Amino acid sequence: MPLEATRKREIIQANARTATDSGSSEVQIALFSARIEQLTDHLKLHAKDHHSRRGLLRLVGKRRRLLDYLRGQDFGRYRTLIDKLGIRR
Repeated sequence: MPLEATRKREIIQANARTATDSGSSEVQIALFSARIEQLTDHLKLHAKDHHSRRGLLRLVGKRRRLLDYLRGQDFGRYRTLIDKLGIRR
């Protein structure tokens, strides 16, 4: 279950660094976070869905690596992003 196109567009606009930005670290992390929230809700209803659980763990790992990259590049952008998205670190 991918994100809806309108929701994805809203996330991109909210986290884009420029008007045409669609692939910066901030945007990717925000999209991963939305997908993680969606999968978490799904797994609350379907506890035995192990395929989705594996996908969730892969997404969490991808987000973690991107956050580590962003932290190394620009700590200020990293800090504002985790505060904005509510990611605990």
